[in-house]
Amino acid sequence: MSRVCELTGKKAMVGNNVSHALNRTKRKFNANLVKKRFYIPEEDSWVTLKVSTSALKTINKIGISAAIKEAKSKGFLKK
Repeated sequence: MSRVCELTGKKAMVGNNVSHALNRTKRKFNANLVKKRFYIPEEDSWVTLKVSTSALKTINKIGISAAIKEAKSKGFLKK
């Protein structure tokens, strides 16, 4: 499975390591992802999602049901 947040679509970015002598080499900035189980009371079921830590803050704020609904409307979640 790729390193992409299932709710926000965040994924790795590409950039440069810059040395003191300003030599540049390619590097990757990975998204801060965690695998987490959520309980959805409307469906009375558990779902496991790979989400970014910023998405966890959003889930804490608006709730898992609203976050999943928003992700489905944006096309990030296919379920």
